[in-house]
Amino acid sequence: MKNKSNFLLLSTLLGGLLFNFLFWKERLALNLLIYSVYLLIITFTNPEVIKSKKLKIYALAHQLAGILVVINNSDLTLVTYYISLLLFIGIAHNQQIRTVFTAMLAGFLQMVTVPFNAIKNLADVRIGNFNLKPFFKLLKYILIPLVIVTVFTCLYSAASNVFAHYVELALNSIADSLGDIINFLFKDLDLPQVAFFCFGLILTSGILLSFFDKSMQNAEFKCKEQLSRIRRHLNQKSAWFEFIQIFTGGLLHKKLALKTEYIIGLISFGSLNLLLLSLNAIDITTLWFGYKPSGNFSSELHQGTNSLIFSIVMAMAVIIYFFRGNLNFYSKSKTLRFLAFAWMIQNCILIISVFIRDGYYIEFHGLTHKRIGVLVFAILCIIGLATVYVKVAKQKTLFYLFKTNGNIWFALLLVFSTVNWDVLIVKYNLNHTDSVSIDPDYLISLSEKTLPLLDKNRNKISKSAGNESETRLAIYANPKDVLINKLDQRIGFFKERYEKVSWLSWNLQDWNTAEYFGLNK
Repeated sequence: MKNKSNFLLLSTLLGGLLFNFLFWKERLALNLLIYSVYLLIITFTNPEVIKSKKLKIYALAHQLAGILVVINNSDLTLVTYYISLLLFIGIAHNQQIRTVFTAMLAGFLQMVTVPFNAIKNLADVRIGNFNLKPFFKLLKYILIPLVIVTVFTCLYSAASNVFAHYVELALNSIADSLGDIINFLFKDLDLPQVAFFCFGLILTSGILLSFFDKSMQNAEFKCKEQLSRIRRHLNQKSAWFEFIQIFTGGLLHKKLALKTEYIIGLISFGSLNLLLLSLNAIDITTLWFGYKPSGNFSSELHQGTNSLIFSIVMAMAVIIYFFRGNLNFYSKSKTLRFLAFAWMIQNCILIISVFIRDGYYIEFHGLTHKRIGVLVFAILCIIGLATVYVKVAKQKTLFYLFKTNGNIWFALLLVFSTVNWDVLIVKYNLNHTDSVSIDPDYLISLSEKTLPLLDKNRNKISKSAGNESETRLAIYANPKDVLINKLDQRIGFFKERYEKVSWLSWNLQDWNTAEYFGLNK
């Protein structure tokens, strides 16, 4: 215990110093990867951490996320990095966790319980015969009364303005005295950087120091992936059962409750299949073949796509509801399963319609992040329907859905982070200016990694500016000049920013952009 506590506290201190060195007045890039390497080295050096296969997989995933930040340096790669870090933290300290959602919550819990973890580890520190446990025992006698006194001081201040005035004078006097002492002792110290170091110290301790409460891991361990039939005795009534009985009367006591639910499911899925069949028939005849845009084409596609995506999510929720329990084991449920599978197939056809709608949108209006997001969400819906099918066919639990979909979503997040989306959007739109009505303002607003492409295609941007609606650019005397000036301004901002950072902020995209503009030495 002594060696473990000393090792972790020393590693935390070094991590705070490293954090200050890597990130102070720097952009997030190569420094994130270096910091992650340090965290992984400390974690795998710690003898108390079990080096399981699961931990190694999430460690590699986190390192991949760090590498992708250096390569693509986009908002998506940063989000992927933070999520992978939370997952790595959660798994490192709770290796029985099986879902990414619980791992993220456990990782977050690690971060918010930093004071408890630090005090517990400091209390275990031994330097020869010296230890800090008596100090923290004494601190306990001071801290708890101090909190109580502070709470009642606030209450009494709210009740009496005169009392509040004297409390304010006392606090101001104490603050001034402390300020004078700090300025006298640390007059040459950069206080903002000290605060930044403290933040890095807290962050590193939250990652490395394990929280002693394993309740989340233990709670998830009880969850099953395979459904089992629950035989409820009438005498065993939960609080939820009693609440439902208020609205259902004696219906819950009837032996035919399962058959009733089965009949309701048959009617529901039969009606929904007919309803969706009519919608799919309309889409196939009017959208899939020979579609010609007319009227408010953009608004029609946009609203239709949002409604269809929401309906697909609701469809999965309805299936999960009906096949949540004993109905899976009902002897006459084959017909209900057939109708549920038919509705899943029809929802897949509906997703194809979403792809086609979004494809038309991209064909006539170009690529944007939102349109790519619709494609990604449609892919996730297909995966969701596939796992729901397995749940119904193999009698799996809701926990199985969370576990499987969570792992797939995290894997896809890593895959999607490998793509440089901003560059892809600009390349596609500029290569299809003859057929696509592009938005030059949107293209110029994308990240700095697109500046070389935009600079090479100034003529296309100028031409597209002439196609803008008069109402949109009526305030400008010459829309083309405004767009080009905006592009030149962004290039100037990049050059100024690039000169201010060190090698710690290096990333491939900035380097390529700087190489194009001749900034690399």
